[in-house]
Amino acid sequence: MNRFVSRTHHAAWLNGLVYLGLTLALYHSTLDRLVTHDWVIEDYSSSALIPLVVLYLVWEKRDLLARTPSAPSWLGMVPVLVGLLLFWLGELSGEYFSQYLSLWLVLVGALWLHLGWRKLRLIAFPLLFGLGSFPLPNYLNTQLSLKLKLISSQLGVWLLHLFGMSAFREGNVIDLGFTRLQVVDACSGIRYLIPLIAMGGLLAYYYKGAFWKRGVVLFSTVPVAVLTNGVRIALVGMLYPLVGPKIVDGFLHDLTGWVIFMLSLLLLLLEIAVLKRVAPDPRREGTGREPAPATLPVAAPAPLFSPRFLAVTVLIAANLVLLNGVEIRAEIPAARPLSQFPLTLGPWQGQRGVLEPEVLDSLKLTDYATIQYHRGEESPVSFYAAYYSCQSKGTSVHSPATCLPGSGWNFEDSGVTRVSLAGGGREIPISRAFMEKSGQRELTYYWFPQRGRIVTNLFQLKLYVLLDGLTKRRTDGALVRLITPVSPAERVEDAEARLNAFVREVVPLLDRYLPGRNA
Repeated sequence: MNRFVSRTHHAAWLNGLVYLGLTLALYHSTLDRLVTHDWVIEDYSSSALIPLVVLYLVWEKRDLLARTPSAPSWLGMVPVLVGLLLFWLGELSGEYFSQYLSLWLVLVGALWLHLGWRKLRLIAFPLLFGLGSFPLPNYLNTQLSLKLKLISSQLGVWLLHLFGMSAFREGNVIDLGFTRLQVVDACSGIRYLIPLIAMGGLLAYYYKGAFWKRGVVLFSTVPVAVLTNGVRIALVGMLYPLVGPKIVDGFLHDLTGWVIFMLSLLLLLLEIAVLKRVAPDPRREGTGREPAPATLPVAAPAPLFSPRFLAVTVLIAANLVLLNGVEIRAEIPAARPLSQFPLTLGPWQGQRGVLEPEVLDSLKLTDYATIQYHRGEESPVSFYAAYYSCQSKGTSVHSPATCLPGSGWNFEDSGVTRVSLAGGGREIPISRAFMEKSGQRELTYYWFPQRGRIVTNLFQLKLYVLLDGLTKRRTDGALVRLITPVSPAERVEDAEARLNAFVREVVPLLDRYLPGRNA
């Protein structure tokens, strides 16, 4: 029997090394982005520790896993195939989160294929916990951060009022009379929310209470993070007269953040102590141990190269060859250079602008036009069009729904409108957003011309990129954005009419510059 066990272990190690080599080769650029970019960002710096925690959690289960026989199942091929589909969605559309999720699914699928469902269940929590290694998608990260900023600002001002201090909030700026505090990204709460959710998950995992109690611990991390971050903002406001600007930057700022995080952790521990007294279950509460399964007969030794191993290996290797050996994206030049877009559009007269070099380095676009158009004494219309001849990871269209809130604008009213073009024969969908920041108001229209289509939804855009990349070898696309100020004496409807009139002038002309469906 020892000879059989040794042979099985050797086969498992060999299979694991082959999988590791192929996975590193296929996801090399994805992992490089994760390590050198995402884990460097302060919001997700703690995520670099998650893989080490996962390894420890699995190591804790080593005896239980050794006593549980493997039951290989072809059902594991389902997450592998879904993962590889997400890989190409991310590769063609430039979405890194799709590739992070792809990597996780391929790993889970391979384990399911070789270990079976019973063993997979034993390490289900470590595997799910591993998702914390990856940053949230940009859109979700921005929206969550903005909402946390707003809630934390409101709570901070309420606490300042409670202690008798004068404070007035305008957006995410708190006016204390003697100074103005900007609730920046470092105080948004997400920097503490991510590690706090991780800690809450670990506490819920080791706390052997009823399932609903563990769920309460996990989901309470969000309100706890918001509450303590509001306390931090109030604390900064109270200490500012004593300490000065040092409290909002440098060591003292980091120290208050550390103290608040420890306070959050203490609140979670107190919550667990209270939950233990609510409908306690002596058989579960606080034991920290799992019952050992009955010893089952040892399975027959696994072959060195099982059909399941060969199937996954061939699939990953084929995708690796396709990625590096076949050019599936063609460079599609613009019909005309956007840099030559005219400055006169009917009654509109424009003044051309340029983007800063660091912005261009970030956007990685192929061509663009940014022009400020005026019509008489009306407020101007800022026109921006960016073209990408070939979208890929790190080189793809950026949605204003992500970029503009990230620069401090609040989307107060957003949705999709439809604009009829000149002649009434064509109507196009356009995303619109009414925005406000520090008393300024603006109305924004934006849409994504994609190979003859007008798309307003970023997720729909990604799916079309995947479809056209696989069937037409085309991933080119563009973004068009219009912004007009809304003066205090002006109605939003007036600004809407101004943008509608500009759309009727600019869309027919854009059709001559951007590649169509049959380019």
